[in-house]
Amino acid sequence: MDKLLIRGGRMLHGEVPVSGAKNAALPELCAALLTDQLVTLVNVPRLQDVGTMLKLIRNMGVHAQREADGSVTLNAGSLSSPEAPYELVKTMRASVLALGPLLARFGEATVSLPGGCAIGSRPVDQHIKGLQAMGADIVVEHGYILAKLPPGTKRLKGARITTDMVSVTGTENFLMAATLAEGETILENAAQEPEIPDLAEMLIKMGALIEGHGTGRIRIQGVDKLHGCTHQVVADRIEAGTFLCAVAACGGDVLLRGGRADHLEKVIEKLREAGAVVQAAAGGIRIASPGPAWAHLQAQNFRTTEYPGFPTDMQAQFMALNCVSQGNAKATETIFENRFMHVNELVRLGAKIQIDGKVAVIEGVPRLSGATVMATDLRASASLVIAGLVAQGETVVDRIYHLDRGYDGMEAKLRGIGADIERI
Repeated sequence: MDKLLIRGGRMLHGEVPVSGAKNAALPELCAALLTDQLVTLVNVPRLQDVGTMLKLIRNMGVHAQREADGSVTLNAGSLSSPEAPYELVKTMRASVLALGPLLARFGEATVSLPGGCAIGSRPVDQHIKGLQAMGADIVVEHGYILAKLPPGTKRLKGARITTDMVSVTGTENFLMAATLAEGETILENAAQEPEIPDLAEMLIKMGALIEGHGTGRIRIQGVDKLHGCTHQVVADRIEAGTFLCAVAACGGDVLLRGGRADHLEKVIEKLREAGAVVQAAAGGIRIASPGPAWAHLQAQNFRTTEYPGFPTDMQAQFMALNCVSQGNAKATETIFENRFMHVNELVRLGAKIQIDGKVAVIEGVPRLSGATVMATDLRASASLVIAGLVAQGETVVDRIYHLDRGYDGMEAKLRGIGADIERI
């Protein structure tokens, strides 16, 4: 099993290319199921979850090929099996994104209940209720979602869908399904994360009629057929945010090439309040700090909320930064109930953190000490890498298969800006 060996204490300088966003690439791969024509996605990250999704749609009969330039070409014209079996999706919750497109185009879908990170309950009941509102007959049995159109029905029906909570994958599923539904669909309480309008822009290139994407209310007018397109996957704001926290913790001057400052406003606001210099630059985001966090930065309180608030996917990384900044701070997690599992591992490195329900209280310390730690989920992995980069001595991060699910060549990118890190 791969591990990362990190020798901490180096400042970071140079440029990092920001990869395409996993959370945009996965639904956009599923969107290719909506047409029988060629779809090309540019800037697709090389990630374990992307590989799993490609394997899944190939298993359905889709021709999917990764090109040397990082693009992926897809043709679902010969799709033969509208099914996502458990053995292919047990490690990836995004598999549920195949449900809406398959149901919309083929009138049926069999999708295993998804797996993924162990960060709490992420129910699919909102997906089921929304698609039922569009006329689908759905049952859940033997670990599978079995969906089909009623006898004599050829298309889903437009509907007004209001979810009980903001759901990113729910919004994406309904958005894709509604493009081929009969009539108008209105999504209320829709997620607003940048990956949603990016998916919508791809669907519009395919011939969909969509308004309001990027707001809490999206209107879709169904069409009879979608065609192929070429679309560039939006830059990964969480990868960019992770590198911002790493540079802030270690000190240095780094340009995140391709990063979108407008997608990270709350994170950048907190970094500036801490004392780092962060600017939107030509071609990306630049961060500068004259030295390690303890000498220059103040720990910051933050609370995770849905976009455009502070992202839950940045909670662990910013907590690692707080651990080595001056003063005390509180991190409040409101999205997932089990997303403090990295705390015990940070404590092994010398961090001072107390948990009280949904609140972590962090007392900054001047230095961490290298140790062997274990990743428990994707973003927890990133927080341990950041902590290892500033810790004295050697840190070994175990179970980095979690990291590989969401970061494209993280150790190579860190080495490129001066970190002493290697995969072992």
